[in-house]
Amino acid sequence: MSDAAQPSAAEVRAAAEAVKAALDRHLDAVERRSGQDDPAVYAAFDELAAAAEVYDELLYDTYDEVTPFEIPGNDALPAYAGPDDPSALSVLIRRDYTVAEPQRLLHQAQRIADLDPDAADEAAGSAADAAAVVGTSVHAALGVLFGEFEPDEIASRHKEFGLEEGDSTLWVAAADDPAEPGEWLSAPFDQADPQRVVCRFDVSAVFDEELGDDDLESLDHER
Repeated sequence: MSDAAQPSAAEVRAAAEAVKAALDRHLDAVERRSGQDDPAVYAAFDELAAAAEVYDELLYDTYDEVTPFEIPGNDALPAYAGPDDPSALSVLIRRDYTVAEPQRLLHQAQRIADLDPDAADEAAGSAADAAAVVGTSVHAALGVLFGEFEPDEIASRHKEFGLEEGDSTLWVAAADDPAEPGEWLSAPFDQADPQRVVCRFDVSAVFDEELGDDDLESLDHER
């Protein structure tokens, strides 16, 4: 940033005052909350996060300093606009993995194929010699693994299967009515409406990294 564009000390001070005011409003909203999902608390949180981000940026640009806390933004999801008492739910889960040890994965898939040849046959697309395909193809090995075990079991045993966990998220979304059998199978995630997410749970290594050397606790916001 050029010298002409540098924020003034007065702007930094004003941003700090805005953070203080947002803190007061957030605390007031929490103290007056009408329930666990009070929209006033969400709005006050978002306002606090935005004010803190502005202050942090101005502080860095002007003084080359940063704040000792992290308030995660909440712009991934808009305000909840679903029914207060949902009668149907959709649970959307994403878990990312990397194949950290391909040979371990292939070995485990081959073991499954030896015990259950039908599993290997399905994963290999009904190939004549499915077990042999498993022995050389990570693609087929993944098909065998995820065809044999539930996702939760794979998550708890991922290292055993040569996988390394990445980020994961779980969204619980409200629906007006239960879906008809087979209604959304061709495009299971296309109808996900962020405004109907009742709550979400995120897991990421970035949350651990944000703690820093002093093990500072990041503020977390679950919707």
